[in-house]
Order: sequence, then structure tokens, then C-alpha cells
Amino acid sequence: MADINTSKFHQIHDALWERMEPLLPKYPPQPKGGRPRLPLRNVANGIFYVLCTGAQWKAMPSEFGSGSAIHAYFQEWVQLGVFAKLWRLALEEYDELIGIDWQWQSLDGTMTKAPLGGEKNREKPDGSWQVGRQTVAAHRWTRYPHRRGDQRRQCA
Repeated sequence: MADINTSKFHQIHDALWERMEPLLPKYPPQPKGGRPRLPLRNVANGIFYVLCTGAQWKAMPSEFGSGSAIHAYFQEWVQLGVFAKLWRLALEEYDELIGIDWQWQSLDGTMTKAPLGGEKNREKPDGSWQVGRQTVAAHRWTRYPHRRGDQRRQCA
């Protein structure tokens, strides 16, 4: 495991890593060389750091690797179903150890208005700011004068 200076809370335990590593895609070495891949354990630690803390990808500690690189791994692993497989494995293990009553399930959530969300039936904003951004037909003149003099220019 790479030396990561962040707290042990943000590191995957060896027991979890042993279960998780077989679910990860295998990356063969690049035949043309190039930059080596990040260690997958660092990538997993970085992903779980962001998921646990709510930090932005680019704000994660550099010990994990580049935030954009780890985000790319995260997106790839989501597409490959790595986290769904890990969730299923965890449920199966928990069911074997303690048992899950599959007949009874519960869902908890909170739905509140955003603090500065405004009124429910508030007046719609004026859309006049969009007029300047609309496309103009080729036969029409633009409404803004050219910078040199008062000549008007025609749209392309």
C-alpha cells in the first residue's frame, strides 16, 4: 500500500481490499509506454475519500493522485458496475453473518425546500436577457454597431 499521510479513516482496510480487488478491472501495461497507471488501492482510497467527506474531486489530497484522474477511474468503475458488484457482495456477506429480513424494508429520506429557494408559485423571471443571444437570420442586421464608426454589420 502506498504511503498516504491522510487519516487512517480514509484508507481501505486490508480485509475490504482483499474482497474489492478481484472486482476491479485489470489494466494491462501500455505497449507504447507513457505515464504509469495509479495504484488501484490509492484510486479506491481517493474515491472513498470524496464519497465520505463530500469534498470536490480536485480538492482531494494529492497523496491519492490527481483528482481528475481519480474521477475518471470513478466514472469508468461506475459504468463497469464495480460498485454495484461490491454492494451485492456486501449484502450477501451481511446476510450470511447476521441475516437480512428481505420481507421488511425501509427507506428514509428528507425533503425540504432549499434555504433560499423562493416561493413555490413565484413570478417567472423576465426572459428579455435572452434576446441578445438569439440567432439572427442572415438577411437581418445585427442590433449592435460595429466597433469602427456607426456602420452596422450583417450577420454571417
